[in-house]
Amino acid sequence: MISEFQDLSDKIDRLAQLTQALRSENYLLRQANALLSAENVDFKNRLIAAQQRVEALLAHLEPAPETTDDAEAAQ
Repeated sequence: MISEFQDLSDKIDRLAQLTQALRSENYLLRQANALLSAENVDFKNRLIAAQQRVEALLAHLEPAPETTDDAEAAQ
């Protein structure tokens, strides 16, 4: 009977250790997730800024639409 209680006590100790290890791992994973989320937001903002610069450059490089006066002068 005493050995059964000892076995149960050992299992409870292992369960407590495993629980603590999982809590520690969960904490570290939450920290890593927060850092990666912040990095992702930064990358998205940088991508949006780059896209806006490219669009502005393309708009600057596109020829201006011809007006009717320009079209008549070309003929």
